Amino acid sequence: MQRDDAGQSGPMKLIFNYNDVFYSFFYDDVSGCVHRSREYALNYVYSGEMILDNGKEQIHVRKGECVFIPRDHHITMYKKTYEGERYCGIFLMFTRRFLREMYGKREQRRVPADTPKLDGGVIKLPRTPELTSLFASMTPYFDPDVKPKDDLMDLKLQEGLLALLHIDERFAPTLFDFNEPWKMDILEFLNENYMYELSMEEIAHYTGRSLATFKRDFKKISDLTPEKWLIRKRLEVAYAKMKEGGRKVVDVYAEVGFKNPSHFSTAFKKQYGIPPTALLA
Repeated sequence: MQRDDAGQSGPMKLIFNYNDVFYSFFYDDVSGCVHRSREYALNYVYSGEMILDNGKEQIHVRKGECVFIPRDHHITMYKKTYEGERYCGIFLMFTRRFLREMYGKREQRRVPADTPKLDGGVIKLPRTPELTSLFASMTPYFDPDVKPKDDLMDLKLQEGLLALLHIDERFAPTLFDFNEPWKMDILEFLNENYMYELSMEEIAHYTGRSLATFKRDFKKISDLTPEKWLIRKRLEVAYAKMKEGGRKVVDVYAEVGFKNPSHFSTAFKKQYGIPPTALLA
């Protein structure tokens, strides 16, 4: 038994997460739960029924139907049996990182700049050949013993995204909105990418900011400049690799982002007061 991303829990249910693709099995009717997805998502009902209540209306989603759920959208969700069939569903979550990657691949296929965004709220989608084909190809993985590969699930996410873009061109400015609400956490990004040779302009771009905004936001989280923060991070990682892992300078300096061992050794001694070779003595 597992607990799903929406915070649901209850008897007789299974949820499997395959690289941001969730398979849900509900063997008994369950009480409603408040659902808030931080990311955009598609929710397809393979069997049973899902009821979405936003306080003003209820949207019934049944076998073979699919809905689009906006990010940061509050709804009460009920999953239950319908016509004698238990609820089974597939939930595709489009993370910010995934959408940024896909946006980069669509450089030559932009929609007009004046294309409006979709209104907020859950959207019940038409039964298009693309969606039908997508989810039909995913049903074998309802078998818990058949685990798909992550790269195959990534392709399914791409297919789901393209299906949305073909349904309504307004999905493009909605999903690919990287303005203020889409800012990526700066430290999260730097902790994952400190070893790469990125300019400040590139880091600002990847975290959803102008260069000026990036510098202003960085001052709120560190007394160091971004350049000095990166050097310190690289040195800390290198120190751990050599001290705890017994790694040599020649094996570490490029791995953490330094261009040559001389620069690395100079920065290391300035930071720690000893040459890096002293850790291996």
